Amino acid sequence: MEDIILELKKRLKASVRKNRAEGMLFSGGLDTTILASINPKIRAISVNFNSRGEDIIYSATAARYLNMERHEKSVTTDEAINAIPEVIGILKTFDPAIPNDIVVYLGLKKAKELGIKSISTGDASDELFGGYSYMQVIRDLDAYIRRIAQNMNFSSGPLAKHFCIKLRQPFMDKKVIELALSIAPELKIKSEGDRVHGKWILRKAYEESLPEELVWQSKRPLECGSGMTELRKIISSTISDKEFANNPYPVKFINKEHFFYYKVYRDVVGDIPAAETGQKACPDCSAGMHTTSFHCR
Repeated sequence: MEDIILELKKRLKASVRKNRAEGMLFSGGLDTTILASINPKIRAISVNFNSRGEDIIYSATAARYLNMERHEKSVTTDEAINAIPEVIGILKTFDPAIPNDIVVYLGLKKAKELGIKSISTGDASDELFGGYSYMQVIRDLDAYIRRIAQNMNFSSGPLAKHFCIKLRQPFMDKKVIELALSIAPELKIKSEGDRVHGKWILRKAYEESLPEELVWQSKRPLECGSGMTELRKIISSTISDKEFANNPYPVKFINKEHFFYYKVYRDVVGDIPAAETGQKACPDCSAGMHTTSFHCR
């Protein structure tokens, strides 16, 4: 394990140097804190919804510890709602993950306002090192991670392109991915104390150089950490029970929020692209999907 940790730190350090950026979308979570510890001169941008969410606390704590320049973007309800058509237009999706994408969009918008031309993210760390809670019950986690590693795509890509900002993703470096895929699942998801932790090997690698409360913090989905989860209730309240029950569209909606995003999608994008030759059709919206895809975008 010591050899793995040494190699992991070596490759991450090399990747951060190789993927230098002026700024970082900084939640104060494990992944961005590790990257920032390698390059603390980077300018951190944190996003919160109506001053809610734990990211406010963790990003401020990490920034103080690392002596970083940190900019906080507090998003109002109106700002978040007004961003929805723009985000859907860029990503061409009505996926219920839109609140996560709004956080990224508004963080990049803030970076643009600050004159930042390149941005770093913690993309791919959860996918490669077993960071998601649902991964704890997957029987063959190694095969699962290898499969998703072949086709990792993040909304930060097209959103950064929209703002003409260069995107840097240190965890996506080829050598980091190769090492991550060689690490046994037992070192990715493991008990420490009285809790089971994803990304255990990453935590162990940096537990001596970062404060305990940062290294062993719980995983926070972006929308939860930023407080953007609250937006879901607000959006759902705009759709009546009658309108939802009388759905006129050939789409199986998960909930009222999903229905709302689709209505926006119809206005700013148009029709759902049908499956093409060599693709499979989504059973819920008939959109074309790659045959190996887990999820319809």
